[in-house]
Amino acid sequence: MASASNSAASSSDLHSNGLHEPLPADPPISDVLSGENISSSSNLDDFLGSSSHGIFRRSSDSNKLGHGDLLEGVNIGDPVSPKAHSNATNSGNLHSLGDCDNHEPCNFSTNGVSNGNDNKGSVILGRNMQYDCLSITEPDIDDDSTGDREAYMASVLARYRRTLVDRTKYHLGYPYNLDFDYGALAQLQHFSINNLGDPFIESNYGVHSRQFEVGVLDWFARLWELEKEEYWGYITNCGTEGNLHGILVGREVFPDGILYASSESHYSVFKAARMYRMDMVKVDTLITGEIDCADLKRKLEERKDKPAILNVNIGTTVKGAVDDLDLVIATLQETGFGKERFFIHCDGALFGLMMPFVQKAPKVTFKKPIGSVSVSGHKFVGCPMPCGVQITRIEHINVLSRNVEYLASRDATIMGSRNGHAPIFLWYTLNRKGYRGFQKEVQKCLRNAHYLKDRLRNAGFGVMLNVLSSTVVFERPQEEAFVRKWQLACEGDIAHAVVMPNVTREKLDKFVEDLIESRLRCTKGGKLVVPCIAKGIGEENCACDQHRSR
Repeated sequence: MASASNSAASSSDLHSNGLHEPLPADPPISDVLSGENISSSSNLDDFLGSSSHGIFRRSSDSNKLGHGDLLEGVNIGDPVSPKAHSNATNSGNLHSLGDCDNHEPCNFSTNGVSNGNDNKGSVILGRNMQYDCLSITEPDIDDDSTGDREAYMASVLARYRRTLVDRTKYHLGYPYNLDFDYGALAQLQHFSINNLGDPFIESNYGVHSRQFEVGVLDWFARLWELEKEEYWGYITNCGTEGNLHGILVGREVFPDGILYASSESHYSVFKAARMYRMDMVKVDTLITGEIDCADLKRKLEERKDKPAILNVNIGTTVKGAVDDLDLVIATLQETGFGKERFFIHCDGALFGLMMPFVQKAPKVTFKKPIGSVSVSGHKFVGCPMPCGVQITRIEHINVLSRNVEYLASRDATIMGSRNGHAPIFLWYTLNRKGYRGFQKEVQKCLRNAHYLKDRLRNAGFGVMLNVLSSTVVFERPQEEAFVRKWQLACEGDIAHAVVMPNVTREKLDKFVEDLIESRLRCTKGGKLVVPCIAKGIGEENCACDQHRSR
């Protein structure tokens, strides 16, 4: 394992280079959310956090949270992988590049209903979808007048903007916060801002935003309780890059390590295994989508001779389940894996930023033996371009760092050039909202998620809402046109809606009304047949005739 003493630049050097100033908007975290509950609903006070780094505290026991402790919750999700997670029986097989995600080839029904023919109605990704093409035409060689061309391009962009406005109205299936106003940053769009190399080391390229980047990294390191001298990180181009980097660090720390991930992990985790040619073991999940630690223990015991690299989900893609980090660590220790023989990467794409503001949520902190945490910036934060934050321990990063003479810097990132505008947008939002602002938005999302769950249940739909989540899982609509209209993420016979800060109750009401009408259009002979989705969400959440009567 690499140590901090081997690093080319000490951690104190990295953080004393004058590239950043503390964020001025927030008081010390110990002064934030000092125990008052912003919520007016006493029924939710125990669920929605209102304490400072007690924001981030829970009791020391690792017992699972239940509906009696919190709200009857739902979880988060990244954009849904199209592959189904129904192949749990073979999940214990050790595999590498060719089949690391262990899924069989899938046929995707266009109407969500099995028709008895595996090929009929299936979607071949990349072939079935048709899009209009805005072709590019070259100006005439002697054309000095561009007025007509400029007018044409302006009309195309105006129509495109109207399309974006319309599609934003019906956006519910993917975890993107569309509620933002960055008008103050329009003055920067004329600059090519590129953050090259190590965020903490100045390069020869001067049009950068490192001072903003390091300020944002400090904010997240503080959130996850890692001192400035002990962390390294950077603003990634997306959440997938955060997972690729976290798993790469684990692989470099333990070159012969085996990657363990639940079958409900984001597809980028399986992509990482293929890219790095890592041996990988897929772990079963509970009906909630949470990792099954009993199965994890069995598979760890079978492979005690190799170090373990684990991906822990702080909100799974489809069901928004939060893996029990404390139980995962306990399972490792019970199986004989000491801290020196495992590396944990926490994929917190959406709920990695939401969960710290839920009082009784399990705590993600570097005071526990984790190696890295990643979160998406374009999800809950609401950055208008894809980006993310990746934080790891500085003692690990030397295994990746390389001097780059061309940049006059060092580099340990995945990508070379990085979007220099993204850190500025993140810095701007963090300053405007602060910890208190994010807590209010988390409360709003969780309340609205329960509102949606109750409306769907009262309308006779099968529905599940996991603890610690704003992702509502329900039966897949049979009309593909409805799925496209509301941009729903589907997997097998279930779909989900992710309640984000921009989602209002009026929007949810409209969605439920449309969904009811869509279901009625699909009735046969005037009789409504509610599909059984117990396999996906559990018998207690299914609304079919068989399970509803129980």
